[in-house]
Amino acid sequence: MTRPTGEADADMSEGSPPLAATVAAGRKRSLSVAGHRTSISLEEPFWDGLKTIARAQGCSLAEFVASVDAARGSANLSSALRVRVLAHYRALAKASENA
Repeated sequence: MTRPTGEADADMSEGSPPLAATVAAGRKRSLSVAGHRTSISLEEPFWDGLKTIARAQGCSLAEFVASVDAARGSANLSSALRVRVLAHYRALAKASENA
């Protein structure tokens, strides 16, 4: 599929790695969540976002992941974490628009 003229990577900031490189850079980590070890596979930008959010909330990465895990219902944990990071940054963008 081709993009319409003028739509080339408008959402990517200058100096950002190509989207394919970012998506391909998935990383699996093992954490203790609710008393048991679990492996979570996420792309590096999502791990960075999770660490930033956890730090801002004054908790560890494992504690933050456990809070998302407890609230996710039947959703896949990796998906719930991605959605939580997206929601965080959307809220920041909306707040800056309203400032």
